[in-house]
Amino acid sequence: MASFQFRTVPHVHAGRGSATNLATIAAPLLDGVGRIVLVTDRGVRQAGLIEGCLAQLELAGLAVLVIDEVVADPPEAMVLSAAARAREFGAQLVIGFGGGSSLDTAKLVALLLGCDQPLADMYGVNQVKGERLPLILVPTTAGTGSEVTPISVVTVGEATKMGVNDPVLFGDMAVLDAELTVGLPRHVTAATGIDAMVHGIEAYTSAIEKNPVSDALALAGLKKLHGAIERACLDGSDIAAREDMLLGALLTGQAFANAPVGAVHALAYPLGGIFHVPHGLSNSLMLPPVLRYNATSAEPLYSQLAAHLDLAGASTEALVTEMERIAGVVGIETRLNQVGVSHNDLPKLAEDAMKVERLLKNNPRPMTLEAAQACYEAVL
Repeated sequence: MASFQFRTVPHVHAGRGSATNLATIAAPLLDGVGRIVLVTDRGVRQAGLIEGCLAQLELAGLAVLVIDEVVADPPEAMVLSAAARAREFGAQLVIGFGGGSSLDTAKLVALLLGCDQPLADMYGVNQVKGERLPLILVPTTAGTGSEVTPISVVTVGEATKMGVNDPVLFGDMAVLDAELTVGLPRHVTAATGIDAMVHGIEAYTSAIEKNPVSDALALAGLKKLHGAIERACLDGSDIAAREDMLLGALLTGQAFANAPVGAVHALAYPLGGIFHVPHGLSNSLMLPPVLRYNATSAEPLYSQLAAHLDLAGASTEALVTEMERIAGVVGIETRLNQVGVSHNDLPKLAEDAMKVERLLKNNPRPMTLEAAQACYEAVL
């Protein structure tokens, strides 16, 4: 067996109502802690999703500062502002509560409060020199896998996506509560669900760090997601489907945390940075052309995935066709022109995608500038 390593969060707690009972579930982490910062976005707060958790934390005698300023594709300045507020408050523990942007922001807030290293010096892989505060992550979407990854992505300047990728960003606890996702709009359910499936697909075909454990998790997560995504989108109150989505997203998140994603994500990043297309939708848009491009190198692996999902034909094309079918059924955009991209934008998109070297190196087939532009053109 080839040498490999696998890392993940040390504690996962799953169960309906677990977010409300966080003060009890996380009692060992909260021992000796008096002041907590909870990082979320205004939509999650206005939906009342944090109220039960807040009430129980305060009942336990904890002072909680809620920072609800997180926005999609979190800007670096917003992250630094949140960290400054948390530091002034004297936070001793950080809770990330929300979608991927909230969880990514919470990770960096915990890190910035735990060490003196400037954020600008942390970008890249294994560049962090210090520690972080204790960290609990509670996802309210089933897609990003951020609750079990060592990665935080922020927007630097006007449109550049930068990532901090370091094991220190693995949280101390991930809490899965499907009740938090019942009210999730269909479009968000669809985009984040396909995002999670992309994580499994790209982890299974990762060129450098693919390993038996990440493979097993990718396959298990994909199976859960494939069986649940249409049910969750067509009946948002189907709690069993919601649970399968959350678990599937966690499993594929654990997979790509160890076998990193490739060109689908690299080509998706500029869509988020320049056009503010939600991350999950960006990945869904770029999945078909990148899989077809990769087929000359990854056909055996894509065929294995297709067979695992019981798709007729068991080929790259069968896998792509199924993903396109799902996108159609759940009703999300399938063309770049539907999200404001024109032919004139493609060269800039391709140029920016080629800068995401930390992901492109994981792609099963080397990506060129010309190929990147052709992938965009294929779904314009």
